[in-house]
Amino acid sequence: TFVGHTLWDPDEALKKNKGKSPSTMPGMVSLAKALGEPKEPLPVPSKVPPLPKGVGNYPAPTLKAMGYKESPTEAASKAFPGGETAGLARMAARLKDAAYIRSFEKPKTRSTAFDPPSTTALSPYLKFGCVSARRFYHGLRQAIGGQKHSQPPGSLKGQLFFREMAYLQGLTIPNFDKQSGNPACKQIPWSKEPKLLKAWEEGRTGFPFIDAAMRQLKELGWLHHLARHAVACFLTRGDLWVSWEEGRDVFDRLLLDSDWAINNMNWLALAGVASWSPPFFRVYHPVPKMDSALNVQDPEGKYIRQYVPELRKMPSKYIYAPWTAPIEVQKEAKCVVGKDYPKPLVDHEHASKANIARFKKALSSAPKAPSTSAAGSSRKRPPPTGAGGGGKRAKKA
Repeated sequence: TFVGHTLWDPDEALKKNKGKSPSTMPGMVSLAKALGEPKEPLPVPSKVPPLPKGVGNYPAPTLKAMGYKESPTEAASKAFPGGETAGLARMAARLKDAAYIRSFEKPKTRSTAFDPPSTTALSPYLKFGCVSARRFYHGLRQAIGGQKHSQPPGSLKGQLFFREMAYLQGLTIPNFDKQSGNPACKQIPWSKEPKLLKAWEEGRTGFPFIDAAMRQLKELGWLHHLARHAVACFLTRGDLWVSWEEGRDVFDRLLLDSDWAINNMNWLALAGVASWSPPFFRVYHPVPKMDSALNVQDPEGKYIRQYVPELRKMPSKYIYAPWTAPIEVQKEAKCVVGKDYPKPLVDHEHASKANIARFKKALSSAPKAPSTSAAGSSRKRPPPTGAGGGGKRAKKA
């Protein structure tokens, strides 16, 4: 066997780091320096040996045979055509733009850019092994060419480092995909709210930015990382107080780039329950300002009009908060809130304040979590993401 889905052999990385998985980017950068440059990708073989005797060609199984009830949408097929050829072409096109590569800082990319997206949108291809992480890494080095460039965590190299960090955490932290028995996860008494969860998943929360993001997820199987931040915070500590495990499962089912380790690491972070989380009391507002950390930069609401067609005729002044529009304006836009588009599920100001108090109370009454530094206990590998484990595009039967 050989390791090819990650930049470094995870076992070698953990050995170099004394059995510990990094939980911060500085820690990952230090480990990367200690490991040295990842190996160059192997060249394309000049010839392929014949199949062993008695082994025939087997067609790829159909979606129906694998248990899927829905086929990818036309928009998803156009935005993310499958396979290595499409993935390599997308990577090559990005790597040609050296200025983009050198200046890339992910937090500064637009969450509402959809045609084209403001990021590389290579994640589905990396997840399925259509694009080699090592090939991309060395392509970045070549594009940078020793010139001044952005640095981790915001740089493209930083995004690959986050990926490595997730795999190492998934290998070393027991019950990484659960709250119960997970020493890296704060124990929070989340509520069971199936109706709220369903409304969130279907993009019917009454908050247009949140709904546009969830409908984009359903239609394309992909979301900008800041949109993922917004909807995850909204579901958990921000507004609905629903467990991150519930949201994680929806992402796992719908994201083309869903990856067991990365998905869990991100949901732990965004729910505020991990050591690598932002402060739990800093929540995203579901009616974002144009200069907020969500980097919306879409005052006309083009993103919302694309994915929430009910609001296409709503004046820009009210597009992010249509319930504030006078009833005459709502009627003129053919979108009366409560009839043609849902009323907000919650009062954000009240809900977020109450949730911060609940979170603080849970932390004050919780026993101290055990150390997560030991790698020897309950070491269980995640599903093989290079073969498609962990990610699903459509609802299963």
